[in-house]
Amino acid sequence: MRVSLVGWSCAVVLLSAGVAFAHHSAAGIDRTKSVTLVGTVKQFGWTNPHSWMEVEVPDEKGGTVTWKVEMTSPAYLVRAGWKSNTVKTGDEVKVSVRPLKDGTPGGLFQSVTLADGRTLTERPVTTPPPPAPKP
Repeated sequence: MRVSLVGWSCAVVLLSAGVAFAHHSAAGIDRTKSVTLVGTVKQFGWTNPHSWMEVEVPDEKGGTVTWKVEMTSPAYLVRAGWKSNTVKTGDEVKVSVRPLKDGTPGGLFQSVTLADGRTLTERPVTTPPPPAPKP
């Protein structure tokens, strides 16, 4: 039995489309809530397709909980003023996230406030255009 190249190509495209769609689902994120984490960067990944960070946050028992925070790609972060070394292991940060619905310590990145007071997001800060001159 001979399978054509076109047949294999169609199968690969169909299977890939399902995986890509599932990967970008935000169904597990609670977009109605925002959580602020104050802690120490355990790891920061400047990677495609998504950058990420792990933040160790003190808990009420005197230990720490590691929150896994998913971010956008480095291409977007660069446009928003980031560099690959903007966040480093050991940095003290305040991170705002949309938490996971299931209560697992993780979420979708919204912003980070660094020790020097700068607050960064994933998108460039836009300023409104000046008002038009009156005729």
